[in-house]
Amino acid sequence: MTGSKHPLPRRAVIKGIGVGVAAGMTGAMPVQAATADAPAGGEIWSSEYWAKKGDIPLWIYRKRLGAPKAGEPARPVLFFVHGSSVTSRTFDLNVPGHGEYSVMNEFARYGFDCWTMDHENYGKSGRTSGNADIASGVEDLKVAVEVVTRETGQKKFHFLGESSGALRAGAYAMAAPEHIDRLVFAAFTYKGEGSPTLTKRAEQLEYYRSHNMRKRDREMIRSIATRDKPGTSDPAAIEALADAEMVFGDQIPTGTYLDMTANLPVVHPEKVLAPVLLVRGEYDGIATVADLEEFYNKLPSGDRQFIILPGTAHSVTLATNRQLFWHVTRAFLTMPTPIAT
Repeated sequence: MTGSKHPLPRRAVIKGIGVGVAAGMTGAMPVQAATADAPAGGEIWSSEYWAKKGDIPLWIYRKRLGAPKAGEPARPVLFFVHGSSVTSRTFDLNVPGHGEYSVMNEFARYGFDCWTMDHENYGKSGRTSGNADIASGVEDLKVAVEVVTRETGQKKFHFLGESSGALRAGAYAMAAPEHIDRLVFAAFTYKGEGSPTLTKRAEQLEYYRSHNMRKRDREMIRSIATRDKPGTSDPAAIEALADAEMVFGDQIPTGTYLDMTANLPVVHPEKVLAPVLLVRGEYDGIATVADLEEFYNKLPSGDRQFIILPGTAHSVTLATNRQLFWHVTRAFLTMPTPIAT
């Protein structure tokens, strides 16, 4: 079955919570979930790990309910991949008095073994003279997966990437399909055609070509939540993110910006063999619906969904309506195995 034989009708892209398109999912479903049930109670446990990509140290972080115990059933691994202008802090944010913002905490409570990392030149990971482009991110993930496999005993994982993190995750899925279970691409872009965000970003293309780092100050971080539709994120959450990010300085790599303005597509749908959930915020300017439809229609797996979340913009993990993102992602990752294929 190929994606071209099952194009996505425009009427099938439904704007709303938990409503999407799962092409090819017909017939009765077995009752067992595809992933482990959430453990009852318990404290969230965390641990840090270090890996080496050549001489470059890479910081890896893990959260789950309770410390690992010998002989316990394996939990499904969910690996979060960060984007261009922020570190992995975006997936584990603490905003006192404003509810849960750590998607790692939330999915740990659902029973997932949650992992993330800082890519080269980001956060706690090592600094180099490189620009940390998508290809570099793929190499980072290869190293991180070795650690996850060693610590969990598993070889296939779910990956969730946001923005250029989705591009990193998609490019990794092409390079190492044997390690992919299910993929969630949030704020993804395919060819970038018609994207107001990328059109504006391309004005600085020559700078990205000639510089490996760019300015990333507090105002720039705030703009992630305001450039498309002000009011779709709580300002307190964005300030908390800026506080967490500015600890690492006001410089960030240009590599993913260069890829997104000059080298798209970097993820080729026909080479992404795993089930895919595409999630787009209603107001996200990084990609048009038509751009994502084209990508969706070329995916070879019949197990795929495209969902638009209302009242959200680019960053669905930090949106006021972030619970909608949690809901559709959890539903996709715990999809029962189909009987009829």
